[in-house]
Amino acid sequence: MRDFQQVDVFTTVPFGGNPVAVVLDADGLSADEMQRFARWTNLSETTFVLPPSDPGADYRVRIFTPGGELPFAGHPTLGTCHAWLSATDHAGDVVVQECDAGLVRVRRTEDALAFAAPPLVRSGPVEEALVERVAAALGVERAAIVDAQWADNGPGWIAVLLADADSVLALRPGPVGDLRIGVAGPHPQGAPVAFEVRTFLSFDGATVEDPVTGSFNAGLADWLLRTGRATAPYVAAQGTALGRQGRVHVSTDDTGAVWVGGGTITCVTGGVRL
Repeated sequence: MRDFQQVDVFTTVPFGGNPVAVVLDADGLSADEMQRFARWTNLSETTFVLPPSDPGADYRVRIFTPGGELPFAGHPTLGTCHAWLSATDHAGDVVVQECDAGLVRVRRTEDALAFAAPPLVRSGPVEEALVERVAAALGVERAAIVDAQWADNGPGWIAVLLADADSVLALRPGPVGDLRIGVAGPHPQGAPVAFEVRTFLSFDGATVEDPVTGSFNAGLADWLLRTGRATAPYVAAQGTALGRQGRVHVSTDDTGAVWVGGGTITCVTGGVRL
């Protein structure tokens, strides 16, 4: 049996965020075995903790969706770090995670974890033909899209800005095909949260909505902060349309690095036979 946890991320209330399955001792497992288990859990991501290959890392993680492996993902980064910390005597406030996207720093406070946003692998404006395709997938007129940018730090996100949070919550998307679309809209000034966020992707031909998405929020924050549409720190809400209460906390440090964080809670613990 291998140690196993299921961790809820971006929430301080159990079952309010986005769960990730974490296998804490994955040494010796093949990629096929990892993929099979990830498909069985049927969560948006399942992670596998391994000894680091980089001397600067505390551990290495492989991240799988039911359909394939990702180089980086946000809520699995925080959930994996939470599980790893619970199983070790690590004393420092910073943990270094190794993944296929490189080394990712994770810092902890009394009640939250946050990761340093990895560099974008693709940024800049989205070509007009693709924006029109995105609008059709979201079921809105092209004019409803205020702006669109690539916000890809590994998973391939396109970031779409709508006029307001209500417009985001009203979305009823159709097929998105091979696109990964993240949508944001501002809440009114003075609201408890600054933005409403939703993300959509396709699995087995059907459009699915991810409850709370750290990687997209990281790429989105880079864009919003750089263009003056947001100031740090701010909080984004995600998962509202799914009955969740995800809260993503975005901040910057003295170097200008963007940090994306939130609460993490272990909801299931035990062993798994792999």
